[in-house]
Amino acid sequence: MNKEILLSNIDKVHTTEMGIDRIKRNLKLDTNDVVEYCKNKILDKDCAIYKKGKNWYCEIGNIKITINSYSYTIITAHIIH
Repeated sequence: MNKEILLSNIDKVHTTEMGIDRIKRNLKLDTNDVVEYCKNKILDKDCAIYKKGKNWYCEIGNIKITINSYSYTIITAHIIH
């Protein structure tokens, strides 16, 4: 799947209140703008973006971000060990 689809729709990327809490907890973030944080990671040229099933996966460094490909909702983000 072409990652340009996700990149060209970066403005649609968002999350829910629960998503904000989950992402902050999982990534140990000290920011309230987790969507902006995730967008910056996704837009990084070193970010590996691929689609599997109904989700986009964005991996950069030790972080993996999961985004629903239909709604552009950030579902979760994890630190990969």
